Amino acid sequence: MRAITVPTPGGPEALAVSDVPTPAPREGEVLVRVVAAGVNRADSMQRQGHYPPPPGESEVPGLEVSGVVEALGEGVDGWSVGDEVCALLAGGGYAEHVRVPAGQLLPVPTGVSLEDAAALPEVACTVWSNVFLTANLQPGEVFLVHGGSSGIGTMAIQLAKAVGARVAVTAGSAAKLDACRELGADVLVNYRDEDFVERVREATDGHGADVVLDNMGAKYLGRNVDVLAANGRLVVIGLQGGRVGELDLGQLLAKRGAVIATSLRARPHTEKAAIVAAVREHVWPLVEDGTVRPIVHSRHPLESAADAHRELEESGHIGKILLTVG
Repeated sequence: MRAITVPTPGGPEALAVSDVPTPAPREGEVLVRVVAAGVNRADSMQRQGHYPPPPGESEVPGLEVSGVVEALGEGVDGWSVGDEVCALLAGGGYAEHVRVPAGQLLPVPTGVSLEDAAALPEVACTVWSNVFLTANLQPGEVFLVHGGSSGIGTMAIQLAKAVGARVAVTAGSAAKLDACRELGADVLVNYRDEDFVERVREATDGHGADVVLDNMGAKYLGRNVDVLAANGRLVVIGLQGGRVGELDLGQLLAKRGAVIATSLRARPHTEKAAIVAAVREHVWPLVEDGTVRPIVHSRHPLESAADAHRELEESGHIGKILLTVG
């Protein structure tokens, strides 16, 4: 089968189209014929040599796909050959076929095309697990998401609004903030010329943010603690702004706040299956009734994966970038 490989880590040009063996599903897995794959910053980090797959997982990039079930491994129940699905992966998505633990499969939601469904698994699982299962965002609370126009951000805005939270976002252009507003964001902060701490405090009469979802890491650590409300929860899911920061524990104690760092890719299959089940129960009905929708910025054929990575790293996109497999 065709797949994207990384013979030598580097820039987007390091991505190569290769012929590799088609995987066979192991016990508890299914084989999916891929129709589309989501492009994520984790893929870019892997391409650069900074984020290897967990032991025993595919070296092919790609953390989410949509497609059609083509074969079942031993012990798989509840799925049939021919089912249209999307899936959360630990790797392997940039290919014509991928094997997936059955617990990480989701049906394509009613009203969503098979191709667009590839934009859902990673962002839905990331947002639901971090914002709701971990940080326990509640109706009426203030939620701040950095990078509101990203794939994670566009999903986070929609889900937070769906549960009745007030949503603040940061983004780097008027066009991105306009997109966030259209999705329901209440407080819009251009991080290039505004201080999000001041803006969020001003917009909430000094209250601050009950939950912050952060992809920047060290660069924003101090200000994220500043913006937290009493009993606030900061969840760090990315390190685009560095790994090592300084934390004022006195300030955190005074706020009775929490700083939590999580990742999804390396979790055990049982934990991922539990997250996927929660997404199917709580998020999929919102997608099927139109409250939440996948936001797709662009599509590139598999052999143009390098172009997709360049577009991702230029950071001009709104929502998700997909690779299509024809």
